Amino acid sequence: MTARLDKWLWAVRLFKTRSLAATAIREGAVAINELPAKPSREVHAGEIVTVSQGLITRTLRVVGAPASRVGAKLVPEYCTDLTPPEEFEKLRVSRLERVLARPKGSGRPTKRERREVDRLFE
Repeated sequence: MTARLDKWLWAVRLFKTRSLAATAIREGAVAINELPAKPSREVHAGEIVTVSQGLITRTLRVVGAPASRVGAKLVPEYCTDLTPPEEFEKLRVSRLERVLARPKGSGRPTKRERREVDRLFE
């Protein structure tokens, strides 16, 4: 079974809407077997789809094509996630950096702020 790339990305819950998926594809954030693709390109079982989403690059192997959008629990039936753990680590580190960032010129952290930061790392 095959499906359009934009529809498949939406159906396996990588994008909230099909139009967001199509826009990302047109901007070059999505590739199939390391080649740029168009939103209307058909995806087939066994192909490798790479999707750049913000800081991370997700790598997925197509297993099948759902008829419509599927629930989160059913996604593994249609794709296998091959994304290396380092990509998810990048996301975790960036979130921590945002939490720990202090506005320039705000001075030293107070005792209370330091304790809150210490609680994050316990």
